[in-house]
Amino acid sequence: MLKVLLAGGGTAGHINPALAIAEIIKEHRPDAEFAFAGNPQKLEATIIPKAGYRFEGIKVEGIQRSLSPENIKKNIHALGCLMMTGPRAKEIIKDFKPDLVVGTGGYVSGPVLRKAQQMGIPTALHEANAFAGVTTKLLSKKANAIMLTVKETKNLDPSVMSKVTVTGLPVRKAFDAMSKDEAKAKLGFDKGEVCVLSCGGSLGSETINNSVLALLKWYQDNGVVVNHIHSYGTYQGYKDFPERAGALGIDTENDKRRLISDYINMPVCMAAADLVISRCGASTLIELEAMGRGAVLIPSPHVAENHQYHNGMVLERAGAGKVIEEKDLTDELFIDTVSKLISDRAKLEELGEKCASLYIKDTNDRIWGVLEKLIST
Repeated sequence: MLKVLLAGGGTAGHINPALAIAEIIKEHRPDAEFAFAGNPQKLEATIIPKAGYRFEGIKVEGIQRSLSPENIKKNIHALGCLMMTGPRAKEIIKDFKPDLVVGTGGYVSGPVLRKAQQMGIPTALHEANAFAGVTTKLLSKKANAIMLTVKETKNLDPSVMSKVTVTGLPVRKAFDAMSKDEAKAKLGFDKGEVCVLSCGGSLGSETINNSVLALLKWYQDNGVVVNHIHSYGTYQGYKDFPERAGALGIDTENDKRRLISDYINMPVCMAAADLVISRCGASTLIELEAMGRGAVLIPSPHVAENHQYHNGMVLERAGAGKVIEEKDLTDELFIDTVSKLISDRAKLEELGEKCASLYIKDTNDRIWGVLEKLIST
């Protein structure tokens, strides 16, 4: 029986690739057994067991780089956790006895893969972002294989490039289940009218919420006919979005051209969209590529090494999207950018085609090709 230990978490961007990799392995090796190592206080502790997999908790906290009194306290706690990660990682590995360990990013993958490397177990890394994270860089020299989402990832040590394979990032099958016309009909939209989708991630984004409010007001004041789907996020602090819209005279409940909610069915909504407004998480951008949708991208500046900006620039350089950094974002610039795109159907189609051209269609085969070699050694 093949045993595979996967380590990664903290965000869906690290968890979903790990789940997808497990599915890829299972397709080729139905006998495979899996365990996932993750932080017991993070999202993975809920998602992994719900998916039916064994979950092993290992508590890891990130080091805060700005040294405020509060962050110093957090760093002391993080160092305390760090002292326990080595023994806990060894305990997980000795108990499960994996034949292969795969890391998909996040702080938790560091101690698990490092311990596996020390114990002589083959390890593979998957880096989702166009700018490799600290964990990937630290583990890459001793990893047996490194999988990248995009070829533009250049901040790895030249000595490890011989172990690199550009595989792309796995995408859920639901993103290939519905045509644009079918999705618009399902949502009650006229298929002949432009549809805009905006979202700041599952939790939401205050920046994107504010910009979208200004855009919705502009539609209304100028009689612009456009369908708009907006997910303002599940974070409690953003629950007042409909109330804020109402204060501006925007009817989010009765206007048939508006679908405003804290959470949406993303595969259906993205299928319906002609233009997407979003952050630049790796998973979101790969979904855009899979669906062939152009985008206005607003990278979060609050992520490690500004990796969302580098992700977004891959699309902009390919002519598949427009990146607006938060430091440059104004209501005027945002509205002007969106208005020019939604009034030019040919440009929207061009953006979508160029985005689709970036998509690696045989990602699953590439990932299996990398892992199969490690399994058979």
